[in-house]
Amino acid sequence: MTDYYDGKLARTRNLITDLGRLLDPLADKLLLFATLIPMFVLMAPYTDPLIPTSAESIDAGRLPFLTPFGAVGLPWWIVAMVIGRELFMTVFRQAAARRGVVIAAIGPAKWKTAFQSIWVGSAYFWFFAATTAASQNWGSAAWRAFAYFNGTVGTLTMIASIFLTVYSLALYLRRYAGVFVF
Repeated sequence: MTDYYDGKLARTRNLITDLGRLLDPLADKLLLFATLIPMFVLMAPYTDPLIPTSAESIDAGRLPFLTPFGAVGLPWWIVAMVIGRELFMTVFRQAAARRGVVIAAIGPAKWKTAFQSIWVGSAYFWFFAATTAASQNWGSAAWRAFAYFNGTVGTLTMIASIFLTVYSLALYLRRYAGVFVF
């Protein structure tokens, strides 16, 4: 949210700089990495090969989204796709900058960031709510309705952000691939 207002303030005061165009996406990536890795550890499906589980700890620490259609975890390949795209775009932007081309954020990438923020926010809110519910033995219909609502929002925004991750990358490649033709 502060990222939005920071950008708006820079635009309204005509304080946009090439450095800002390069650093703003980098700050977004660092925040995303710092949140995605713990999310993966807390939301990985029980069958995920990267997070070992034993019979005694099958429920310990796992907090997948709850939806009316079942539990939705965070598989490793989604984390790899998001982080891979972000790392690629960071290198791509830096290489373009060395050639004098600044690659500013495009609309679909801004939407991707917005959906990722909602997805991450709903996940971290879920971690808080689910652990509180477990410690307080909540189990009412109202609690389940909230859990389903939060889980559905988290799942849908995760799907949207994954789609926009791939789509915005394709747009960047189509728009700026010519920078690297010798």
